[in-house]
Amino acid sequence: MIPTCVPALSRSTLDSATETMRVATRMGAEYLTVTPPWRYGTDALRWWEAYAGRRPPRWASEHKVLWETGTSRLRDFTRGARGEGSIDVVPTLVLPPQAGHDSCIVDFSPVQSQMKVLHGAGLTRLYAMDWVGATPATKDATVEDYLSDLDRAFLDIAGDDGKVNLVGDCQGGWLATIYAALHPERVNTLTIAGAPIDFHGDAEIASYVELFDPSFYRGLVASGGGVMRGEYLLGGFIVMRPENEVERTLALLKHIDDAEHVARYAEFEDWFKHTQAVPGAFYLWIVEHLFSRNALLKGELEIGGERVDLGRIACPLFLLAGAKDHITPAPQVWALADHAATPADQVQRRTTGGGHLGLFMGREALRDHWPELMAGVYAASVADPEPQRALSAAKAAAPERPPVIRPGY
Repeated sequence: MIPTCVPALSRSTLDSATETMRVATRMGAEYLTVTPPWRYGTDALRWWEAYAGRRPPRWASEHKVLWETGTSRLRDFTRGARGEGSIDVVPTLVLPPQAGHDSCIVDFSPVQSQMKVLHGAGLTRLYAMDWVGATPATKDATVEDYLSDLDRAFLDIAGDDGKVNLVGDCQGGWLATIYAALHPERVNTLTIAGAPIDFHGDAEIASYVELFDPSFYRGLVASGGGVMRGEYLLGGFIVMRPENEVERTLALLKHIDDAEHVARYAEFEDWFKHTQAVPGAFYLWIVEHLFSRNALLKGELEIGGERVDLGRIACPLFLLAGAKDHITPAPQVWALADHAATPADQVQRRTTGGGHLGLFMGREALRDHWPELMAGVYAASVADPEPQRALSAAKAAAPERPPVIRPGY
């Protein structure tokens, strides 16, 4: 979540330090008990190479970039969608998270790809927004700039009168919800995962956003030259659960002879530690209007002179939350169904057993929850749906093996 930049206040510093020390002691003892002393130096060198050898993250699936603005790109995953015998399905647009990381989290790897699962479900006319890191030239970009990019994407994908399935993860989820409220006639279905609609409540981020004066956040942006630096956001995520960072790092040392573990560690770290900035104006707008005022839920949010009314949303809703998600607890996600006009029998809720990042790239979510939700989206997107076929195909595209790297949030 975007305002993450300081330790969560719901966990004391002492509790966090104690848990981190416990993990470090346990993992260190596990390594020392199975490793002869003459291996320590060699293992340390190999560990450092794997720990420090970062590469830019990459999208895993075949696709093409249709266009790029200063704030986003539109990526086309419609491979095979218009071939002979294909079904004319409503197009689907995925809005990834935007919190200091690359958007390719939705296409993380060949075996952990939200895009592959959606494509497998029959949503073959498939696209994704790719949020471009902020620069001095785009530091003043606003929410209206991002909504303008969505307008352009809708026009290219569906034309003037067509509808689109919107799928939004985290920040992409509340942005998708805002767009659906402003343009309900353009949205066929709305799916959100780990996306806060109620920005208050029992969430770690909300508790300290209330504590700090707005000048604190303005100072962070000013120190970044007008942007919210991705390094600040990454640091905030790490200090919220430092024990996970320690465990992941020491597990690398313990498994330094396991080529598969090392490769998957590098794959995750290439994404996790590669940061990008968020436009300062956009960041401060989020802090003020969403996290501080909770204006979206209250019906007080105005964009371009128009009020964002969640009650205008009446399309089928598909909601995904994580039982261990301390970034966006489930009630913050379910709030969409409570305030939209969608009938109760057209709302699907699912809860994974994991945390925040696991919603977008975890094995459980991709294999057990996204296929079920996307089968429902598919059923609402074709004239003669075959939901069971869509479900089976989506599960076939999900990962067969569990990830060995714990994300940390």
